[in-house]
Amino acid sequence: MPVIDPIVKPKTDSEILTSIDSWTLEDQHVYVHCYFQNGLNEMQIRIWRSTFLVDKISGSRSELVHAENISFAPQWTIVPGKKEFSFLLIFSALPKDCKVFDLIEDIPQPGGFYVPAIKRNELDVYHVDIL
Repeated sequence: MPVIDPIVKPKTDSEILTSIDSWTLEDQHVYVHCYFQNGLNEMQIRIWRSTFLVDKISGSRSELVHAENISFAPQWTIVPGKKEFSFLLIFSALPKDCKVFDLIEDIPQPGGFYVPAIKRNELDVYHVDIL
């Protein structure tokens, strides 16, 4: 049986559209594009699932939900020598009132990623250098 469009399409109230502004939605994700400059020969890199975005004021943690172009520990990703390597980390939403946060890889050994004082923006898309 063919699908028939309704004769009258529902209208969305402008108040509803305003109330679902991306800044107020809590189910949004935070995208962190990471850049790692490998000045050495070929090396290995990975990310631990215990990596968080931490609100500087409340201490609230946004969890890592997905990673692109980097392996989760205990696996490793090979980084070519003398090249910039990039990867994407996707986190759960930050609190609405968060203005500044840290990226912290909380691991049981030295060398975890740490990017302090990232200023919040309206898009929740960030580009950071991993040192």
